[in-house]
Amino acid sequence: MTQPRWLGTGIGWRPEIAEAVERMPGIDWVEAVAENLCPGHLPESLLRLRERGVTVVPHGVSLGLGGADRPEESRLAALAERAEALGSPLVTEHIAFVRAGGALTASPSLEAGHLLPVPRTRDALDVLCENVRIAQQALPVPLAVENIAALISWPGEEMTEGQFLYDLVERTGVRLLIDVANLHTNHVNRAEDPSKALDELPVEAIAYVHVAGGFERDGVWHDSHAHPVPRQVLDILADLASRVTPPGVLLERDENFPDPGELERELGAIRVTLTKARARVMAPSETPAGRHSGEAAAPASGTPGAAGSRAADVAVGTRQRLALGQAALLSALVAGTPVPEGFDRGRLGVQARALAAKRADVVAKVAAELPEILGNAYRPAFLAYAQGHPMSGGYRRDALDFAEYMLLAGHPEDAETRRRLRAWWLERSGPTPPSQRPTARLARATRRVLLRR
Repeated sequence: MTQPRWLGTGIGWRPEIAEAVERMPGIDWVEAVAENLCPGHLPESLLRLRERGVTVVPHGVSLGLGGADRPEESRLAALAERAEALGSPLVTEHIAFVRAGGALTASPSLEAGHLLPVPRTRDALDVLCENVRIAQQALPVPLAVENIAALISWPGEEMTEGQFLYDLVERTGVRLLIDVANLHTNHVNRAEDPSKALDELPVEAIAYVHVAGGFERDGVWHDSHAHPVPRQVLDILADLASRVTPPGVLLERDENFPDPGELERELGAIRVTLTKARARVMAPSETPAGRHSGEAAAPASGTPGAAGSRAADVAVGTRQRLALGQAALLSALVAGTPVPEGFDRGRLGVQARALAAKRADVVAKVAAELPEILGNAYRPAFLAYAQGHPMSGGYRRDALDFAEYMLLAGHPEDAETRRRLRAWWLERSGPTPPSQRPTARLARATRRVLLRR
């Protein structure tokens, strides 16, 4: 494996802090959410950063490489287009599934609206490896995949996270984006030892590292990306950096943005942590016996060679088994179906509430008029709607479906507010390309007639 490109210290670029990021000293690179970028109309802030020589990396959130289905060609093409438009040295995505159902399960397609963990089983690993290879062939630059934070654990898992990632790298050559905040989340929520995970990781495959904040409530850690980076996360970063020098480290913040000075102080704490850890690497007495700095430990289960000899094509039955498990879990989380056997009912309730809250927050961003029109009634109304109405498309579709649901149910009760909501829905719901299904065209026409009335 060739050495990953050196990136340095960076920060997640978001529109809300774009101007502040441009003024921050010592920013070597930024990461932008790929789905929020239009290649033909890139934000002026990103263009100015590129002109200054700042590297921009697109970070995907909707590919679903850990899902049972093969990656969609259109999503891969969109990710490739953004990488080329930005002149990026690599692109990144997540080891997660974000949708389930569909043809493999002969059931309706469901969208999670968030990243959900894949089971650490041989079936899931086989599917993930093939999906990663498909993505690698479609992308013009190297791919790196990120470990995610999890509130829940799958029953019957066969590997630790480190073993799972080691085999993934061994079989595909993919690079890793290691999120140390997610390692901390899994430590709190799943009692997994971050140090043990780092022992088992192929650290030489790390492309870069994420650092972010969160909060703990009732014994559950929420990876919010909206709070300061805690000391525990910096300690895991120090542990990682004492083993290998990461090519890049990036501070993530997605909302609840503090003043620029606070972000700069967090970046300063990250730099200090890295400097101290590198000083330890230079001391021979600190290197564990039998290990060289930056050398990964072999996974505890099996040999990498055996995993690498597996057939390239995943059997349909393997994908179907994974599809059925993921569909059952997602349906329980977003559609209120029974909890699958072996899952913690309490934790699934926490995850379900988190998914609904995420939907409400994102819909409020992509359709900012809805909370403006509905006021304080928006959030409780949306959360009530989400309990019985799974998301089947993107967030913009979700916003329209919510407004349609409210109007057909005779809400809101205030006539002027209902008039404004109806006008908003009518303006944004059409015209659209006609569906190829006559029943869908008839249903849409009927709804529009009813809502106009």
